[in-house]
Amino acid sequence: MSAPPEATTSVADAAQSRPPRTAAVWCPDWPVSAARAVAGVTGEVPVAVVTADRVVACNHAGREQGVRRGQRRREAQYRCPALVVLARDEVAEARLFEPVAVALESVAPGVEITRPGLAAIGVRGPARYYRGEVGVVAAVSQAVATVALDVLIGVADGAFAAGLAARSGAVVPAGGSPAFLAGLPITVFGSLAEVALVDLLLRLGLRTLGSFAALPARDVAARFGAAGVWAHRLAGGRDERPVAARRPPVDCTVQVSFEPPLDRSDAVAFSSRASAEQFIDRLAGRGLACVCFEAQVDIETGEQVVRRWRHTGLLTAGDVVDRIRWQLEGMLAGEAQAEQVSGGVSRLRLVPVETVPTGAHQQALWGGPGERDERVQRGLARVQTQFGHESVSRLFVQGGSSSAARTGRTVWEEPARLPRPAGQPWPGHLPAPAPAVLIDPPRQIQVFDQHSLPVTISDRGAVASAPARLRVDGRPAVAITAWAGPWPQSEAWWEPQAAGRVLRCQLVDVHGRAYVVAYHPATNPDQQPGPRWLLEGLYD
Repeated sequence: MSAPPEATTSVADAAQSRPPRTAAVWCPDWPVSAARAVAGVTGEVPVAVVTADRVVACNHAGREQGVRRGQRRREAQYRCPALVVLARDEVAEARLFEPVAVALESVAPGVEITRPGLAAIGVRGPARYYRGEVGVVAAVSQAVATVALDVLIGVADGAFAAGLAARSGAVVPAGGSPAFLAGLPITVFGSLAEVALVDLLLRLGLRTLGSFAALPARDVAARFGAAGVWAHRLAGGRDERPVAARRPPVDCTVQVSFEPPLDRSDAVAFSSRASAEQFIDRLAGRGLACVCFEAQVDIETGEQVVRRWRHTGLLTAGDVVDRIRWQLEGMLAGEAQAEQVSGGVSRLRLVPVETVPTGAHQQALWGGPGERDERVQRGLARVQTQFGHESVSRLFVQGGSSSAARTGRTVWEEPARLPRPAGQPWPGHLPAPAPAVLIDPPRQIQVFDQHSLPVTISDRGAVASAPARLRVDGRPAVAITAWAGPWPQSEAWWEPQAAGRVLRCQLVDVHGRAYVVAYHPATNPDQQPGPRWLLEGLYD
């Protein structure tokens, strides 16, 4: 007996509304694998990868000893004294993941790379050729076996569910993604959702994706806002792509030619920054923002390498340039396509694959930059394009005893190179808060006691007489109403020619202005003779 027409229609509609079948390839602990390959670390030893003094990834041996993501470096080393700590190298992660992407392309075109270590392909087309989804999984496993030792593959409806299925190597039946996701903890959102949202859901007792997905969509929108709506769709197994997503117009494609061809990834990435900005601006002019794009790289010998990059938020010009650099690192390093890529890059084409309306709720979920931040980003990118990559820099806080030593500098939108850890016990450092203004170079000043005699400090840190007046730049002296210190510090004691001793104090004058001053005792003949006082910083 045949099914009623309305039943047949509902089944067809349900199948059509389901997210597309997707296969995800996940390399567990990929930052650890890449960092180990770069550092040459072998053997079954506990390893953790650290960024900004926090653990961002660790291997199984480290987890068995109590090491977890998000821990501070010292806490991780306390739990596992034998822990090998390595700095994260995102460029190496992308370069070493390129062979996996090439292997996936041998099974199906249009590989989407969410991040190095996680990629996805559509299953519908390859399933016909490999006689089902199990055949696709077998083909993918065979393709990547020669380039990656530890790979897990999962299949489900939509990229979000497929990525989670890959963690257990599961093939979720068609239509079964909601049931598969229901039992997973709410913390699997990871970096996809705002930390505050996940914490709020946990405090409300919503500990699984299923319990969250069971809430009415209208109530979720009223209580959690746009971030909650987006997370609610993911938890219910609905497509992570917004309903408004559509194929972008052809004229939004941007390309740049290089004459002569460039054979360095950093040169191509720097030269394409203006094109990436134009790419984002063209879409913005149509009220669109990009969530997925293709980078089509033409080689001077005629080859073409295409990668599809999907972002968890809305792509900015900086995000596009980063992914171009990742792709080129793998190509031009010769590790992935040594037989195919045999020349420099002659042309780069940026093709939008998927867009959403500007201002869609997806932007708010990850706390993306606002319009003002976007203008700042683009303005700084233009400055770098005109005056060079290193013309714009940013400051960051690192370890050190003085305020100047704690201030690090790096190129805009690039990670700090081996910053000194701020959590270490730096001798002689000033107590919080830090001065708001640093004087570079420090100005020479005069500090007097109540008898108008210069104030001196002994090598043991004893102040001969209390500071009473301060003179800066030859101006009339001002009265000092309060002071603290000194905090002694021995500088460069390991270099006899540069060694010195500095004692820092905090002063407050009669007008309420606060200063950081440094006293330099008599130094060796190769340096400026002391003693002398220097003004190093000002407080708000």
